[in-house]
Amino acid sequence: MKSSPARSHVIWALVVANCIAAAAVFWLGERGQPNPAGVARIAPVNFADLPGWKTAELRTALASFGRSCDILTKIPKDHPLWGEGYAGLAGDWDAACGAIPRGASGDAEARAYFERWFTPLEVKSGSPALFTGYYEPLLAGSRTKSARFNVPIYGRPTDLISADLSLFRRLPAGLHIYGRVSGTQLVPYATRADIDKSGLNQAPVLLYADDPVAAFFLNIQGSGRVRFEDGSVSRLSFAATNGRRYTSIGRVLIARGALERKSVSLQTIRDWLKAHPAEARSVMEEDQSFVFFALAPLGDPSLGSPGTEGVPLAAEVSVAIDSRVHPLGIPVFVSTTIPWSGPAMPGRTFNKLLIAQDTGGDIRGPTRGDIFFGAGSEAEAIAGRLKSHGRFFVLVPKPVAAALGSGKEISVEEP
Repeated sequence: MKSSPARSHVIWALVVANCIAAAAVFWLGERGQPNPAGVARIAPVNFADLPGWKTAELRTALASFGRSCDILTKIPKDHPLWGEGYAGLAGDWDAACGAIPRGASGDAEARAYFERWFTPLEVKSGSPALFTGYYEPLLAGSRTKSARFNVPIYGRPTDLISADLSLFRRLPAGLHIYGRVSGTQLVPYATRADIDKSGLNQAPVLLYADDPVAAFFLNIQGSGRVRFEDGSVSRLSFAATNGRRYTSIGRVLIARGALERKSVSLQTIRDWLKAHPAEARSVMEEDQSFVFFALAPLGDPSLGSPGTEGVPLAAEVSVAIDSRVHPLGIPVFVSTTIPWSGPAMPGRTFNKLLIAQDTGGDIRGPTRGDIFFGAGSEAEAIAGRLKSHGRFFVLVPKPVAAALGSGKEISVEEP
């Protein structure tokens, strides 16, 4: 029986109340402050302190920051940008966003812009910054189920409830809680194992893939592309998640003694799953999280699907950060090394200005970044093997940095 409008409103009010109460305790603790597991320090530096700044390629970062500014300037002016208070108010970014040189800009013009409007801050915690990578996988798919294509890729279920908690409390933008309504309570949604066992009658099947391991890695990456049997290619963009906690199956395989820590990568994990089909499903189900997708036209193939901020991701420009610590849209300068696409080749220096436009289930901490590398085999080869330490900087408008003073200590919530 369908719910009446009045009953639906009552249920929704109760759901939102439960969402806010539960999330406030989980995320903020009893006193409304992050539960500290350590302290990081953020302090102003000079652009000359950024390794490779004078020769860094900046025009693509400028274009990507322009897309983020379109989001930042829509935030109420008096709303604090998340980031432990160091990023100021949304209105503090208006002047810098309004001064972006639109149209074709070279690296010199982009460099002059950032140096004119921003001050870099270095973020330091107890250990060096850690960087990993992600990409958009390409699946083979069919719109109809068959003996070959039998792995369902689901759209958002009709009974999945989500609440953006930043609409109710001063929490990070894009922080959602997910579940389903049972009576007048919001309860956790089905786990990956539940979905594998029973399917989802409440969710549309967008397509069928031919490889459960490939479908699993699509879930981990959060977006991808599908090539249908007729040769056409479409996007699979993130629509929602079941809200369950993400568990790295790399860690699971290390704990089982199946892989050595030093050899773990996307490639070695996938090879193990392929070589052990009888055990693969139970290992993948150790990760309870599950992602639902939306099927969309490919559009500009040089850009990725929208990230958490809502703008298309750009290869080697967009980065996923911990939005409990840093605001989405902020420029992030990264100094690290990344692998070449050839597995036997040594790492190469990576000094680049990136834009924080996404988040991730395993991206936790003030000096943690997950770099987006785009689509294709080369992007997969690099992203799947990247795990490097380095240095982590953020750029804020000069008046915000001046108000910050010599530095600020920020509490770090337990990962």
